[in-house]
Amino acid sequence: MSKMSTDLVRHALNGPTMGTRWSAIFYAPSGFDAEAVRAALQAAVDEVDAQMSTWKPDSDLMRLNRAPAGAWATIPGRLLDVIRLGLAVGRASGGAFDIGMGDAVSAWGFGPAEASPDRIRSATQARHAHAHDVLEIDGARIRKRLPITLDLNGVAKGYGVDCLAEILGSCGIRDGLVSIDGELRAIGLRPDGEAWTVAVEQPDPEHRAPHSILSLQDRAVATSGDYRHWVEVRGRRLSHTFDPARAAPLMNPPASVTVLASTCAQADAWATALMVLGPDRGGEVALRLGLDALFLLRDEEDSIRSCRIGGLFVAAGVSARAEAG
Repeated sequence: MSKMSTDLVRHALNGPTMGTRWSAIFYAPSGFDAEAVRAALQAAVDEVDAQMSTWKPDSDLMRLNRAPAGAWATIPGRLLDVIRLGLAVGRASGGAFDIGMGDAVSAWGFGPAEASPDRIRSATQARHAHAHDVLEIDGARIRKRLPITLDLNGVAKGYGVDCLAEILGSCGIRDGLVSIDGELRAIGLRPDGEAWTVAVEQPDPEHRAPHSILSLQDRAVATSGDYRHWVEVRGRRLSHTFDPARAAPLMNPPASVTVLASTCAQADAWATALMVLGPDRGGEVALRLGLDALFLLRDEEDSIRSCRIGGLFVAAGVSARAEAG
């Protein structure tokens, strides 16, 4: 039976965060105070950014990065949640996902500072210990056994999406679609009783077009790819996804990896991990963990082929950008 009600009004809210924009779509009865929801949503992503940004020297993450090895530091709850998740995915992925890549990320120019050959050389030659082997957590306290610089860009946007969904729920909204950049989370259903439809982008740096379409209910989706953020070194484009084993950008990554999970933070982290692992090892990990994943791979002629894990990916139809409006 259709859930459509003639007095429901569509609300499409958005605002700035993390160098991009957040968005939220939901339907509510006439007279609903959407501006109060907008303010709450903005405050939620502002809190995430204030705690986890590597672009803000006074963020909680940057203060933790400046703390000396061996010293206990008390950090806020949201930051602690994301670090715990990062360490868990790091262990489960065999180190393919590593939140301890901050020095390398900065050295290659994927942060506020310009790329530096000297810092790149130092990062790639240094003996690297995984964050899950270095960090120790005790309640709300954390310490580094060895010097390490954390970077949460592989999970913070996804976590921000989860915070947006949390706010909608606290405002009594049980159905909606929230996103930051290309990370999305669907809550409930559309007013007509159908699932929310979003699309996986074709991995094309020049154009935005759909590759495949997903129907989502109470699920999250995140994509990591090589086609939006990169640096060029000696005429070669290197993506922003890092190989922890080399402390350097991936040399021959998939064009993109899309992952579905119950939370967007999990989907975000695992999309990055599977990019590093690639379709063979990553596909085995996804199957073992029950993850739905889509690998898009470039062949020698630069055409795209897919490797699909799980049963939720179908032929392309409409653009996720149109739905997320």
